[in-house]
Amino acid sequence: MRVLITGRTGQLGRELLQATPPRWEVTAFSSTELDIRDAGAVQATVAEIGPQVIVNAAAYTAVDKAEKEPGVAYATNSQGVANLAGAAGNAGARLIHISTDFVFDGGKSSPYLSTDTPNPTCVYGASKLAGEEQLQSILPGNYLILRTAWVYSSHGYNFVRTMLRLMRERDQLQVVADQVGTPTWAGGLAQAIWLLAEQAALSGIFHWTDAGVASWYDFAVAIQEEALELGLLDRKTIILPIRTQDYPTPARRPSYSVLDKTATWQALGHSAPHWRVNLRKMLRELRED
Repeated sequence: MRVLITGRTGQLGRELLQATPPRWEVTAFSSTELDIRDAGAVQATVAEIGPQVIVNAAAYTAVDKAEKEPGVAYATNSQGVANLAGAAGNAGARLIHISTDFVFDGGKSSPYLSTDTPNPTCVYGASKLAGEEQLQSILPGNYLILRTAWVYSSHGYNFVRTMLRLMRERDQLQVVADQVGTPTWAGGLAQAIWLLAEQAALSGIFHWTDAGVASWYDFAVAIQEEALELGLLDRKTIILPIRTQDYPTPARRPSYSVLDKTATWQALGHSAPHWRVNLRKMLRELRED
């Protein structure tokens, strides 16, 4: 089976390449090698490779920066997806597209179902929702949208690596405690994507994160506890919980964005590990690098 992967140098792209099952023949591109905003380049590349599956792990993910440059965010997260969907349709390929919990407004107090009505509160979320809508319109029946949240890995820019750096540099940190979601290890997400890719009949919108729930504050506390135990930190930093209003950002983030994964877990025949279990796996990986 031939698969084309975009965003190969990102957190998820790297993990997808590491977790590739034996029967898959992979061709992967970074954003500089294949700019999904370039419709002509996308069409030509997909036609040349002839994949059965395309996995779109490319995205504009600078949440706060998107507020100042919405055109750039939409060019990648919406038009780029439309370009891939059009090329996939011409090639008869299935498109697996990675989306986000930020398509929701955070107004619920129970996990979001894939059938819940999106209502993004920031440009990033709106641009990702627009990409979902483009895909559904252009490639009906031969797509899979996988929403995820709070993704991190042992490489790239993410909350875990940032917290570890700040914990080494500072005696005290303040972390938002009233935004609730679920951390997701990119390694586990990649494995789930390959399992979904194997099920060709699956289509529609699905959710995947690790199991459990946390605030950013909870996540930071766990990062420190696990890192101290593994020897990645040699001292404790005071971590103080604060409110969102005490740490204003350009983009408004959902206060509650836990995703309901029941349908995905049933489709795959198993659930994800608790987020803290996967955090420990990632930190061990970081220690071994």
